Amino acid sequence: MEEHIVIIGNGISGVTTARHIRKLSDKKITIISAETDHFFSRTALMYIYMGHMKYDMTKPYEDYFWKKNRIDLKRAFVETVDHANKQLQFADGSTMAYDKLVLAVGSKPNKFGWPGQDLEGVQGMYSKQDLDALEKNAPDNKACNRAVIVGGGLIGIEMAEMLRSRNIPVTFLVREDSFWNGVLPAGESGMINRHIKNHHIDLRLGTNLKEILSDENGRARAVVIQETGEELPCNVVGLTAGVSPNVDFLRDSGIELGRGIKVNRKLETNIPDIYAIGDCAEQHEGIGMRRPIEAVWYTGRMMGETLAQTICGNPLEYKPGHWFNSAKFLDIEYQTYGWVFGRPQEYEQQFHWIHEDDTKCITVSTHKDSGKFLGINTFGIRMRHEVFDKWLTEERSTDYVIEHLKEANFDPEFYKYFEQNIITAYQNQLQTT
Repeated sequence: MEEHIVIIGNGISGVTTARHIRKLSDKKITIISAETDHFFSRTALMYIYMGHMKYDMTKPYEDYFWKKNRIDLKRAFVETVDHANKQLQFADGSTMAYDKLVLAVGSKPNKFGWPGQDLEGVQGMYSKQDLDALEKNAPDNKACNRAVIVGGGLIGIEMAEMLRSRNIPVTFLVREDSFWNGVLPAGESGMINRHIKNHHIDLRLGTNLKEILSDENGRARAVVIQETGEELPCNVVGLTAGVSPNVDFLRDSGIELGRGIKVNRKLETNIPDIYAIGDCAEQHEGIGMRRPIEAVWYTGRMMGETLAQTICGNPLEYKPGHWFNSAKFLDIEYQTYGWVFGRPQEYEQQFHWIHEDDTKCITVSTHKDSGKFLGINTFGIRMRHEVFDKWLTEERSTDYVIEHLKEANFDPEFYKYFEQNIITAYQNQLQTT
């Protein structure tokens, strides 16, 4: 009888695992999801609300793909994992047996016990259900006269952009004294502060939510600011203060948990034949300077590719390589390669260049003693991942990287290039230090 691989979660990590197992074997594969029938691109959800795409356009594979590749799909909510009997129990009381289980259950928006956080009109922006709720809660600026977003991360700024696309006024509450300054160096964070305000978003830095007030129908009608006691009327409250692994249903399962599901470098849990990947997996052995949990699209994909090899008899350790990521702050594209810290480390020296139009900048991190290139952040200038990955592997100097920066540029032919300006600014900094 063929081995049955069951995957809970149809995001990028779970689906990548299924696809690669199928490439390597004839095992029976079932993907379970309570969110949607089919895999879709989570990062594209915002563009559905903004009118740039339809939901079907966010599905990378046609609906017939799954049957053609003999990957069974089940729409259900898993309530318990019975590892002793290798069985799942669903919310409707039915069960499913497995031989190997992959937990790719993703994340959920954080809630910090704010009074009123469960009112109608209060929501996150992570799932397809969240998108549907926003369409209902904020269809236009007549039904929603103001939205308040709580939390200054990437999801928060995406939600602000979504709402502004329908001319809904937005107040953005950020507890830090500058946007995302735990991640971005001061020059970059300051530029993004100004960019948010230039898009007519009411950015409130150093501001915390105290409570959400209800109307007579159990809907949000206002928020109260912690620092001032100000009552700010609104119809929608977006809770975007980060995400946490979606592991509550595993609390009594015997699977070892921390913040997420604890795994080793082979993505194995403490229970034989159970694995965890993606946003919910917590590395307890450590991988360089990486965080134990990484809610990043490409790492989920890489975990899926790695685990498929292990399940198909070729055990591999997860090796994500050099850190990189990308995002978008309204209309400014952001990329990061290697390590550039928001608060420079003792061994680190940062070079910062910003264009006079205040929408393009870079920050380069260098090891003070050796001159070795440690990483780069780029805003508004597209760069090639494979070039920086090569330079990091070769342990090039920052002098070399700046001199050859044009080789990494990925902007289209008719875009302006800024490398000479950057080289000049870098040389001027060297002369003054």
